[in-house]
Amino acid sequence: MAEDFNKDGMANTLIVAIGICLVCSIVVAGSAVGLRPLQMANKELDRKQNILRAAGMLGADATVAEDGRGVEDLFAEFEVRAVSLDTGVYMDDVDTALYDPIKAAKQDDASRELGPQEDRATLGRRENVSLVYLRRRDGALDKVVIPVRGYGLWGTLFGYLALEGDLNTVAGIGFYEHKETPGLGGEVDNTGWKAGWSGTRVFTADGTPSINLVKTRSPETSSAAAHEVDALSGATLTSRGIENLINFWTGELGFGPYLQRLKFESAQAQINPRRER
Repeated sequence: MAEDFNKDGMANTLIVAIGICLVCSIVVAGSAVGLRPLQMANKELDRKQNILRAAGMLGADATVAEDGRGVEDLFAEFEVRAVSLDTGVYMDDVDTALYDPIKAAKQDDASRELGPQEDRATLGRRENVSLVYLRRRDGALDKVVIPVRGYGLWGTLFGYLALEGDLNTVAGIGFYEHKETPGLGGEVDNTGWKAGWSGTRVFTADGTPSINLVKTRSPETSSAAAHEVDALSGATLTSRGIENLINFWTGELGFGPYLQRLKFESAQAQINPRRER
């Protein structure tokens, strides 16, 4: 007579454990695949909200504007273009809906390594092509939003800087991801501190990026005052990191060539407006 199967034996225990693991793996894998479209949609929505907030078109915690318009309606006012950071020229062969500058920065053939003297934002590598967001009103340039990132105290801060149509005055700033200390460097999320950026001038008369985060402001009559933002209290390294990353991304290795080119084209358009056909 065959020996009775021992349900409490090691073999049975292993079979049950393996079976449970397989079932759980299938459920997790299926959920990940099924939820991926929703995750991507939420990521895209978050990106648009952060761009709109930096541009001052959406409140800090709002999901609709004061006039009732939603994110998609507001974002439709922006033109999204890919631009070469080396030349400042638009790259029309790049699909802006699919292109990810941060992923490109990790690919040797789509980025360049930054030397010690170049890498003031502590990036390691910089993508060759990035994205810009332009808003026009009545045919004139109203806002330009550029993505910015750089190392703070504990990690890289990711955000957006919005410039007014003069391509020099800060319209707003916002960081959507960072690892800074809550209550100190984490105050980059403070709406009051972010509001203090509005009206700050990015460039000096000769076109040099000159944002300075300071503990004590210069007299309002001094030329330095226009470029100063309050440093974060108790967060010297975070403040220095933000200063460095803004000056990097508005400089020659960042969007500097593009902003110079766009400024020239805007000036030419005002001098020689196109006649309606």
